Amino acid sequence: MRTATKGTAHRLMLILLALLIPFTAAAASERGDQRTLVRKFVAAFNKRDIEAMLSLAHIDIEWLSIDGTRISIETQGRNALGDSMRKYFASCPSCRSRLTEVRSSAQRVSAVEVASWRGKAGTRSQRSLSVYEFEQGRIRRVYYFPAEP
Repeated sequence: MRTATKGTAHRLMLILLALLIPFTAAAASERGDQRTLVRKFVAAFNKRDIEAMLSLAHIDIEWLSIDGTRISIETQGRNALGDSMRKYFASCPSCRSRLTEVRSSAQRVSAVEVASWRGKAGTRSQRSLSVYEFEQGRIRRVYYFPAEP
């Protein structure tokens, strides 16, 4: 059996690296796309465009609230999310959200969401950590942590 020369080993390493670079670039691109989807989802929320929100959601989307050691399923499924959003918008027509500190990993996007609305005493706001999980290019789960002033 013949052993590889130093030059052959070097060329082989360069070829392997060249093959890996597109996968790394694709993963980074996918994370960028996921951040864009989350921004589109929040923009649709602010426009009260439920259909646009649902088009970004996986058919089995789950909306989860996390409070200490308790996790509650707020909605499950695309239709339930649409029904929930209609009720929410009717109860809070001035509610808006904006994203800050957006970060992503291979399957998730996390953000601090700043919610604002008009109350009897004027404009109010609060912050909450949110995590969007993806499956098949759509939002599969949304985790919301308790709001902070």
